[in-house]
Amino acid sequence: MAVKKYKPTTPGQRGMTGYTFEEITKSTPERSLLVPLRKSGGRNAYGRVTVRHRGGGNRRFIRLVDFKRDKRDIPAKVAAIEYDPNRTARLALLHYADGEKRYIVAPVDLKVGDTVMAGEKAEIRPGNSLPIANIPVGTMVHNIELRPGKGGQLVRSAGASAQLLAKEGSFAQIRLPSGEVRLVHQVCYATIGQVGNLDHGNIKLGKAGRKRHLGIRPTVRGTAMSPRDHPHGGGEGRQPAGMPGPKSPWGRPTRGYKTRRNKQTDKYIVRRRSKSGR
Repeated sequence: MAVKKYKPTTPGQRGMTGYTFEEITKSTPERSLLVPLRKSGGRNAYGRVTVRHRGGGNRRFIRLVDFKRDKRDIPAKVAAIEYDPNRTARLALLHYADGEKRYIVAPVDLKVGDTVMAGEKAEIRPGNSLPIANIPVGTMVHNIELRPGKGGQLVRSAGASAQLLAKEGSFAQIRLPSGEVRLVHQVCYATIGQVGNLDHGNIKLGKAGRKRHLGIRPTVRGTAMSPRDHPHGGGEGRQPAGMPGPKSPWGRPTRGYKTRRNKQTDKYIVRRRSKSGR
């Protein structure tokens, strides 16, 4: 997929880039796989904002994506590659041999007319889903399960891929895009290949309005606030944060402060993720 530049007829288009959508083969989604998206504006059941900077945006429908790949040993033909407004990756519409239709995350090199399958006997080909025990060491995978039968939870965004490093006992070592090496049970399923839409990281929104179309509201810097509204606020002129380490609006350490408290799964992390994310 290529990135297109806009002719700067307005100031907002001067640094703006967008998708060419050349890989999209169908403009309208499959109606049987759509669910309305009810927006909350970041508010909970009591009407209080619990997630900041959310609200507005274009109207969307949720596409029901098959992350479990639990339709085993039944071949499916790729009928279309579609756009999904709820994720960075593209979707592939599958028509199974028994007539059922499902969406999956479209990997690189998956084209209309290709045949994919999920199961222990599936070939090592992009789009096929197999247990990790049946995948050769060194293969690039995505949509990885953490618990058998729960469905893929890891490596689902555009351009992402993980590598199967080793197998030992009942677990396998997988290097995630962050650089973290994690143990995953070999009975868990993973999909072969790298997630498509590789140029997503090269897109520049170009103007504030395009961020609003995505449902993201403005963020105010803490240094621009008063002392009663933010720990970084106040002072004459521009000031650094000053205190020992930057703080959140509620006085908690942030920007690099480790918040992980899940000791139950610490034993599955072989190597922590690198700071650069590579």
